[in-house]
Amino acid sequence: MTATDHHSEIHKAIDAVWRIESARLIAGLARIVRDIGIAEELAQDALVAALEQWPAAGVPRNPGAWLMTAAKNRAIDHLRRNKRAGRKHEEIGYQLEAAQLAAPDFESSLDDPVGDDLLRLIFTACHPVLSAEARVALTLRLLGGLTTAEIARAFLVSEPTIAQRIVRAKRTLSEAAVPFEVPRDQELARRLSSVLEVIYLIFNEGYSATAGDDWMRPALCEDALRLGRILAELAPSEPEVQGLVALMEIQASRNNARIGPTGAPILLLKQNRTLWDHVLIRRGLAALEKAQRTTASPGPYTLQAAIAACHATARSAEETDWNRIAGLYADLARLTPSPVVELNRAVAVAMANGPAAGLEIVDALAGEPSLENYHLLPSVRADFLFKLGRLNEARHEFERAAALARNARERELLLERARACPAAS
Repeated sequence: MTATDHHSEIHKAIDAVWRIESARLIAGLARIVRDIGIAEELAQDALVAALEQWPAAGVPRNPGAWLMTAAKNRAIDHLRRNKRAGRKHEEIGYQLEAAQLAAPDFESSLDDPVGDDLLRLIFTACHPVLSAEARVALTLRLLGGLTTAEIARAFLVSEPTIAQRIVRAKRTLSEAAVPFEVPRDQELARRLSSVLEVIYLIFNEGYSATAGDDWMRPALCEDALRLGRILAELAPSEPEVQGLVALMEIQASRNNARIGPTGAPILLLKQNRTLWDHVLIRRGLAALEKAQRTTASPGPYTLQAAIAACHATARSAEETDWNRIAGLYADLARLTPSPVVELNRAVAVAMANGPAAGLEIVDALAGEPSLENYHLLPSVRADFLFKLGRLNEARHEFERAAALARNARERELLLERARACPAAS
């Protein structure tokens, strides 16, 4: 192996270790220094030390512990510098000394099981004081281990824009003095909904990309699933956490069947179900059962997971229980009224009772301001019109949907369906 190859292999190893260990590292440091921005800087310092030392010394037997020790030493130096800086930081220095007295092995205190630390990090990164975009970027950076460039590519946003979001997010958390803790009681419920929203936003962008040339971004699905599974381990008694994990597991099980050889989308009813990942389906159904067992009043994620389970357990599209799906969407609409939920209910009603029944629901949504530029409204309406034989109207609606779609693959699918509607003679 040449020196260049050796360095390349070492850098790959460091990248892999960082992806695995960075969240745990930052969480442990944030508990000590009480500032996510500083914690990330200290973790990055440890990473730089690895990049400098490992090519010559080799990858340590326990690389995660090596990084933790390096970061710990930097955290101690940071706190001691602050202590010497003046009275303003005396309390921090006192806390360090008290912590060392309480836990003489400081490395062990950082290396303790970090479930609580990770949970604190999740709740802090997803704090409602931040915008949804900032929460997503910060979560992927701190908990997903993604670089700024990777996040920018995933969401088709410029790298400086993502960098600014992350910097502003950390500054906002610091200026708002957001505590590094797991909230309690009513605040826990409010903040948990924000955490789940962020994870689901990441998953959805991976499952059906908003824009760009690819219909899916599987890496984002994987990141969201990993975050959801971590949260489910840390908060096993929260039914909506289990519900979200169930939903993502079942949805992700279809990924291999959702894209054809050329990258073109394959819609649910036309997918080869033998390509579905039955391990993920079993995991999702187990999480759904746990969510349903934990509460008598299922929340929105648990209801959506139950809908996904109807598809996952049907041996074919024809055997799908569309009446149950329509009923679950009705329950979801009562719990969280939304035009998008109503649009999805229309699809289920159409499958259960015919396209005319679905069209009636869709036409009632025609004046809904929030759906004015939502391409799936004319797309669904076009499908119903096509099935009713109203081909001229269907073609017009497919073309309108294509004009609104921002994803190239989805746009081409809609135009293809428009071309399949022959013009009136």
